[in-house]
Amino acid sequence: MDWNRVEGNWKQMKGKIKEQWGKLTDDDLDQIAGRREQLEGKIQERYGIAKDRIHREVDDWYERQTWH
Repeated sequence: MDWNRVEGNWKQMKGKIKEQWGKLTDDDLDQIAGRREQLEGKIQERYGIAKDRIHREVDDWYERQTWH
C-alpha cells in the first residue's frame, strides 16, 4: 500500500474520508494532514472502535479508491 499518495493528495482525499467517517470534523482532518496513524487515532477517538479493526477498515477504504 502506498499511503504516500493519500498524503500527497490530502486536500482531495478529505471529502472521501468524510464520506466514510462522517464524525471526523474539518479540524480533525486538518490536524491529521494525511498521516495514517493520526487518521486511525482520530477514528478510534470518535467511534470507539478497536485499533486493529480501524487498521483493517482504513485498508479496506484505501483498496476501494479508484486511483491507487
